[in-house]
Amino acid sequence: MPRIRQADVDEVKSRTNIADIVGERVALKSAGVGSMKGLCPFHDEKSPSFHVRPQVGYYHCFGCGASGDVYSFLREMDHVSFTEAVERLAARVGYTLHYEDGGPAPETSGRSRLYAANTAAAEFFRGQLLTPEAESARAFLGQRGFDAGAAAHFGVGYAPRGWEGMLKALTAQGFTREELTAAGLVSTGQRGVYDRFRGRVVWPIRDVTGQTIGFGARKLYDDDQGPKYLNTPETPIYKKAQVLYGLDLAKRDISRGDPKRVVVVEGYTDVMACHLAGVTTAIATCGTAFGAEHIKLLRRVMGDDSAAGEVVFTFDGDEAGQKAALRAFTEDDRFNAQTFVAVAPDGLDPCDLRLQRGDQAVRALMATKVPMFEFVIDRKIGAFDLSTAEGRVGALRAAAPIVAEIRDALLRPEYERILARRLGMDPTDVHAEVRRNEGRRRTGDAATSPQTPAERQGRGETEPGATPITLVTLATLPRTGDAALERDALMGALQYGHQLDAALLQRAMGVAFAVPALDAIREAVAQHPERQRPGWALQAVDAVREPYRALAGELLMAAFPARDEEGARASATGLCKRVIVRGLEREKNELLGEVQRLPADSDGGRALRVRLRDLDAERQGFLES
Repeated sequence: MPRIRQADVDEVKSRTNIADIVGERVALKSAGVGSMKGLCPFHDEKSPSFHVRPQVGYYHCFGCGASGDVYSFLREMDHVSFTEAVERLAARVGYTLHYEDGGPAPETSGRSRLYAANTAAAEFFRGQLLTPEAESARAFLGQRGFDAGAAAHFGVGYAPRGWEGMLKALTAQGFTREELTAAGLVSTGQRGVYDRFRGRVVWPIRDVTGQTIGFGARKLYDDDQGPKYLNTPETPIYKKAQVLYGLDLAKRDISRGDPKRVVVVEGYTDVMACHLAGVTTAIATCGTAFGAEHIKLLRRVMGDDSAAGEVVFTFDGDEAGQKAALRAFTEDDRFNAQTFVAVAPDGLDPCDLRLQRGDQAVRALMATKVPMFEFVIDRKIGAFDLSTAEGRVGALRAAAPIVAEIRDALLRPEYERILARRLGMDPTDVHAEVRRNEGRRRTGDAATSPQTPAERQGRGETEPGATPITLVTLATLPRTGDAALERDALMGALQYGHQLDAALLQRAMGVAFAVPALDAIREAVAQHPERQRPGWALQAVDAVREPYRALAGELLMAAFPARDEEGARASATGLCKRVIVRGLEREKNELLGEVQRLPADSDGGRALRVRLRDLDAERQGFLES
């Protein structure tokens, strides 16, 4: 397969802001001069350790060690090849790629073809919604308060009743049956290959970046023997446990909210109703219960300050809705945000609530929310007859483990008092039962234990049978004046080297460092031939020998101590001068020792004294500049 020319690879990268690409999946906030941070998308964490430097086009996680450029990010997040990552970004910035030996662009393959097939299918379904056959679909939407504008906004379409309408349309566009099968758009049976979705209203399911990855479809006709709702099966790009319907539309308002709020509803029409009513942060799961992977996805979008945020679950008032609430509660402690439950009057879902009582009622639903703990406690004690002593004791035993799971030391006593009031029991007895259940708290908080090899190595652990690797990190560097100067000088060189005087930087990086790990990084910087070219620092980091490459990545991403870009350049320049002065002082001390061993009137002695005068003058010049 022809390779993309390296010049084009570099050009596409230079035209792409890595913060835009990462920001589609992770809520980023300022982390100092030229740096942004958020929750790492590669491991579960509750405090942000994932940093992005748009100026150098690099990311690094100080928690799990993940690092790389925009191509690495796409490859890890979307599991695409390097070529596919370059092609995707080239299409995004409108750049025409050229291939070695003048060869034509290779056919897009793999996951990119699945994305393309789903996009083509979404366009087909949208077009079908306008046909006469789709009258029943338009009527269904209209009865639920959705006009043509609403359908267009959410990309709603119609799958015709025939067995191969979409199949023929997409094969005519060049998609193979194998590709359509892999994308989950067609099924195979006694009839051969046929459309998976037939005679249904269809909603496109998009990932957080807005790419269509699958579909959800509701049946319309009585003779349809399939389930009421039918979703795309698991595919290489569609994992229902990791997808939230509507998140692509909600993410901007989620990240900008004050407080940041996510509203979790139960279906596609509920998401539509909420958004149209002004609750634009509503999302829903796709044919599966709300789980841990959904929480990870939401927390990255909400950001690290989500402790002040809210996640509001809206559940039907029936038994199924209550069970859904209890399932959600089992994952509650994975959130930093406060969790609530809102149940509409008469148990209406948001779609029906909007139909019967208008947009204002949907917005007002948020005001009825109660804390998740309180909701679950009420459901637990609701199963007992509180008019009897046995009922009250049984209710206490059922609810106490819930209160025991509240980790906030100030909040838990409040819920003990609430439970005591609900039961009409002595608060002391309630407190004693809660204390008895403290040792039974849920486990499984992924953030409490290392999840990646890099994290385990950082704790001195390795895989069974593996050779131990001693990782050098910023935290393990010696706490000496030399180490601090060398660390800061390398940070300045890697982050702002392309803005510094080339000769000054070369001179500073030519001075040997005292700390071996930092000296290895200095060598890579000193040997790089094009420090004025954008992206040079990434190549310098890649050139650092192991086990010091991770440390180089940390230096490239660490917050540089400066108020603004101008201050950073000035500070980096000053650090280079300090490194040079220190080198001159070392040379002077070595020469002084040699002078002691040579006769004063010898040629060697006179030459050394001349060199010492030159060193003093040069040192003074750097100190005064």
